[in-house]
Amino acid sequence: MDLEFLQSMDVQILVGVGVAVLAILVAASYLFSSRKPKGCLDPENFREFKLVKRQQLSHNVAKFTFELPTPTSVLGLPIGQHISCRGKDSQGEEVIKPYTPTTLDSDVGHFELVIKMYPQGRMSHHFRELHVGDYLAVKGPKGRFRYQPGQVRAFGMIAGGSGITPMFQVARAILENPKDMTNVHLIYANVTYEDILLKEELDSLVANYPGRFKVYYVLNQPPEVWNGGVGFVSKEMIQTHCPAPAPDIKILRCGPPPMNKAMAGHLDALGYSPEMQFQF
Repeated sequence: MDLEFLQSMDVQILVGVGVAVLAILVAASYLFSSRKPKGCLDPENFREFKLVKRQQLSHNVAKFTFELPTPTSVLGLPIGQHISCRGKDSQGEEVIKPYTPTTLDSDVGHFELVIKMYPQGRMSHHFRELHVGDYLAVKGPKGRFRYQPGQVRAFGMIAGGSGITPMFQVARAILENPKDMTNVHLIYANVTYEDILLKEELDSLVANYPGRFKVYYVLNQPPEVWNGGVGFVSKEMIQTHCPAPAPDIKILRCGPPPMNKAMAGHLDALGYSPEMQFQF
């Protein structure tokens, strides 16, 4: 009888140990699967990423796709922040310039940069010379902007030229997050219709998120048939197409220095406080 009792006790102990081990394994598996993957960026040191695709979008704009170490790797760039890219200009001298990827961490295994290459641009020269199989040195994340879902009721965005890339990144992150109900109003200025970057992607966001994402295009030299804005972005355009001044809105701006300065003046005159404004 005692032997049977001891045997049954041994079985109970083994079963108990087995259940405990299983619980630990399940918990560890959950923690591992729910933990956000570690990003590939280093804020202090440049890391090199291989160019795997180059797509020419216009005569001076191209989309560059860079491979991450594994198919499930993420860049690890917080929303609204940018990376520093290092290259060489036409004289062979080192140049470092900030860029914002158009991809998010939901785009695993790679990241993309849409680059407008200017004739006299020092970093533009480096990207012009970059071919599939070459490597780009990248460091980050960088930037003062930190976005948390729902931190404002609405964003107004004023972008010029390649200043669209941080706006596109933030807008995508907001709209693709089902728990984020923030509205986004974008004014996007360029010289000609051909200069509009990411137009197909922006129009797709408008179609997919009607009422939540609105874009007003402004051209300095519009085509004959054009229903957008004409000239430079004015106070009246901002009044019409951006959310009115309020504690729960923020206006983001990113463009060439003269445009940024002019927009800051317009926003101040319209009653947007410094706390309601942010310049990338």
